[in-house]
Amino acid sequence: MHVSQGRNGGLGLALPSAFAFGSSGVAAKPLIEAGLDPLHVVWLRVAGAALVMLPVAWRHRALVRRKPALLAGFGLLAVAGVQACYFAAISRIPVGVALLIEYLAPALVLLWVRFVQRRPVTRAAAVGVVLAVGGLACVVEVWAGLGFDPVGVLLALAAAGCQVGYFVLSDQGSDAEDAPDPLGVIAYGLLVGTVILTAVARPWRMDWSLLAGSADLGGSQVSAALLLGWVVLIATVLAYVTGVISVRSLSPQVAGVVACLEAVIATVLAWVLLREHLSAPQIIGGTVVLIGAVIAQSSTPEAPAGPSGPVAGGAAVEVAPPFAARTTSPDRV
Repeated sequence: MHVSQGRNGGLGLALPSAFAFGSSGVAAKPLIEAGLDPLHVVWLRVAGAALVMLPVAWRHRALVRRKPALLAGFGLLAVAGVQACYFAAISRIPVGVALLIEYLAPALVLLWVRFVQRRPVTRAAAVGVVLAVGGLACVVEVWAGLGFDPVGVLLALAAAGCQVGYFVLSDQGSDAEDAPDPLGVIAYGLLVGTVILTAVARPWRMDWSLLAGSADLGGSQVSAALLLGWVVLIATVLAYVTGVISVRSLSPQVAGVVACLEAVIATVLAWVLLREHLSAPQIIGGTVVLIGAVIAQSSTPEAPAGPSGPVAGGAAVEVAPPFAARTTSPDRV
């Protein structure tokens, strides 16, 4: 019962996280169309979230001494790496193609678990990943763009690799007595990501006056500051907090498949709020993604709980990364 409740609670957090991450594009696209550079929007997103989480970082300042590698890795991969690589990729290849390649991350997580950690994975988890990735291909209509730039493909694969780091690092130490508080890890990850992105985005070149104006959201004028507030507070702070905590209950590979719902949510919100057309293949693909997520969520077998907590059986897919040391994804704008 304890394990089942934990998984249900993890799913209850993973779904809001997917919605929050998925809503980032709808809020950020009007800002970009208003004149802000995409990298500047990314920097504002991460830096604003880091500022909000600053009190949390101070409260968990001991983490700097206890887990420096984890904090650096989370900031580099889960925050800065995913976003920087993704935006560099979409400057060379179609957005749909880049998104599909990035969302190969759940499959890559399974490879990590199977071949790096040498742990068995259930067939249901593998089937869930295959369905989710196949459905995602329909959601983003990958066949619509076939002009592949090799560098762009490599950058999108790098984004996928960074997203694997997000899932694996979020699961770090979940079974250890000295497991770091996920809120502290997020706070310092955002701070590290801000430093890295500052060097890349060069925010001092940004036209700050644009934030005092308005942006077009589906034909309506909305305050740019309000849109930025949504991107920072909902699509970043709330998304990261719920996402990282959910990974600890669901396991990285299951949470990774659930995270594929971000693409579905982003497409539906763009249809409703930005009046972007949703085709029949996209609707079918979204349904397939949902089915894959449900299958993967139900794939982890329950194990009896002992004195020290749940014990995974031989067929379990629970992950305990050797990095004694997840962003979603944590990433797209």
